Amino acid sequence: MHPTDLRKLFADAAGHAAMYRQSLSERRVRSPKPFSEVGADFRRPLGDAPRPADEVVDELVALAEGGIVASAGPRYFGFVTGGALPAATAAEILAAGWDQNAMSSILSPAAAAAEQAAADWLKDLLGLPSTASAGFVTGAQGANTVALAAARNHVLAQAGWDVETDGLMGAPRVRILAGDERHATIDRSLRLLGFGSGCLELIRTTANGVIDLDDLRGRLAGQTGPLIVCLQAGNVNTGHSDALGPAAEIVHEYDGWVHVDGAFGMWAALSPELRDQVAGLELADSWGCDGHKWLNLPYDNGFVFTAHPDAHASALAYTASYLVSSGEREPGDYAMESSRRARGLAAWAGLQELGRDGLREVVDRCCVLARRFAEQLAAAGCEIGNDVVLNQVLVSYGDDAETDAVIADVQRAGVCWMGGTTWRGRRYMRISVSNHLTTERDVDQSVESILAARSMLPQTTTGRRPAERAPSSAGPE
Repeated sequence: MHPTDLRKLFADAAGHAAMYRQSLSERRVRSPKPFSEVGADFRRPLGDAPRPADEVVDELVALAEGGIVASAGPRYFGFVTGGALPAATAAEILAAGWDQNAMSSILSPAAAAAEQAAADWLKDLLGLPSTASAGFVTGAQGANTVALAAARNHVLAQAGWDVETDGLMGAPRVRILAGDERHATIDRSLRLLGFGSGCLELIRTTANGVIDLDDLRGRLAGQTGPLIVCLQAGNVNTGHSDALGPAAEIVHEYDGWVHVDGAFGMWAALSPELRDQVAGLELADSWGCDGHKWLNLPYDNGFVFTAHPDAHASALAYTASYLVSSGEREPGDYAMESSRRARGLAAWAGLQELGRDGLREVVDRCCVLARRFAEQLAAAGCEIGNDVVLNQVLVSYGDDAETDAVIADVQRAGVCWMGGTTWRGRRYMRISVSNHLTTERDVDQSVESILAARSMLPQTTTGRRPAERAPSSAGPE
């Protein structure tokens, strides 16, 4: 192996990352090269001899540059994506350098302590029970899977069945309900847990994608036996949340477990103006949310909480003769992975950097900016497909083909990036405002780009496309 000056190597790598982050306001959002070209650049013969680390890193930076999407920037409005906070990013760099395994306090006291502190702050911020268990996972998919594993353990134990020992073969049937506007990760979690997505009973939803409480109550009439109901805080298309409190009370009448998939919507609990949307959140039995959305942590960060720590740990924990235990519950008892990086360091740093007021301001400002999008586009004659109550905006530019043409042209132009979605049988542009860097100017530039693309609709039907446009100003205010 070649000798390596670690201080210079790490400093140079951090310097490349910092230069990229400082350029986000001026960069085209879409990566300049298609995947086929980037893939060809990376697919090169693996040499036999070791190479100097600095040479490898320099080459990696050069190869990746053409394929980097500015999703951490202020004009990326796809997939409810935040941009990693400075302190959280620096903590992630430290976590990589320290190379800690966050499974237990024996393996890394610092990693375990950071997770514990961050978990306590998060429960307090979100209004969850202080006694709830907390696991640090990759995101909402991991959170939903862990929470539903705990739910499975709990409701079957109530029915006298030990699923952790005896599995599902021969177990009492678990009835599982969710709204027909649930996120797809719920179905995937049920597949992974052995239930199968076909077991889901779908609750009717109302105009903005929230469950119909009358339909829920009607379906549960006469219910006996194990029951799990999945609710949603923040519909992925409309931003609306189910009536969490009333729904939880109905389900608990039948001794059911209530899980809230709150990937981004749970953060409404921080805002005095928005928290009514998630009223009753604390009445659920488990909750999952993302850190790399509105909390603006680096990928991948997510959290799962349960009001039943024993069920949570029973579903996930394990022992082995070679594992040294502290005798207390460990971080690894509440997550699926054993060997995992110290995610809690970035969460701890991000929460400290923002504080209560800063995090509340990010959530409120994103919602104000989402309404700014809706108001400007509506004034220009575009159709807004949802009541904008949070950070999600659905926009139609005519028929489905015209809407998809505008989406494609906006993405190609590179000023901003929004994706498309199908909502109630129609195609819409979906705008998600989640980044702490986004300003009114970013919204205005993006609206300008959207309207320019819309003005090209007659030409797009004959195959013409607009020229690429650079951002109209240098950066955020």
